[in-house]
Amino acid sequence: MHSDLLEQIASSTCDLHETSKVRKLVDRALSKGVPVVKIIEDGIRRGLDCVGRRYENSEYFLSELLYAASIVADAFELLKPRLRSEDVQKRGTMVLGTVKGDLHDIGKNIFKMLAETSGFMVYDLGVDVEPEAFIQKLKETGAQIIGLSALLTTTTNEMKNTVDMLIQERVRNKVKSSWAETL
Repeated sequence: MHSDLLEQIASSTCDLHETSKVRKLVDRALSKGVPVVKIIEDGIRRGLDCVGRRYENSEYFLSELLYAASIVADAFELLKPRLRSEDVQKRGTMVLGTVKGDLHDIGKNIFKMLAETSGFMVYDLGVDVEPEAFIQKLKETGAQIIGLSALLTTTTNEMKNTVDMLIQERVRNKVKSSWAETL
């Protein structure tokens, strides 16, 4: 029923239309009663998948990734207040952060919102996070997942350092891990 509107959100996100256009489409979907999770899954996430494919095919570059992230971040501002009122099944707990030496958080923030809409409780440690802080929060919360984010390739060694510390502290086998070098 709302598939045309969701397709417009996906294609507008993918084609990097102005933030205001995507925001208006999301607002229209909300006013027509489309569930927030559906807007995210069938609209925004599909649009981001398309952006990712274009990046992998060298059609888009880092600047386009950052612009897509800002489009999505703006759309999420409309969705956040309504998300909490919808019933989302709880799936687990995760600790998330951008590794030491990296101050970029747009991709991490988008991932966080997608994880939360999928039912995960997310403890976001922010940017420039020391390996010890990840370990401490994992132990404190009993999280089953750790997410390490980095935009700068120069900080990928910090991901390894964090994983090595997880092993050293005997918590690596208690969590699933995920890391990404880009949005």
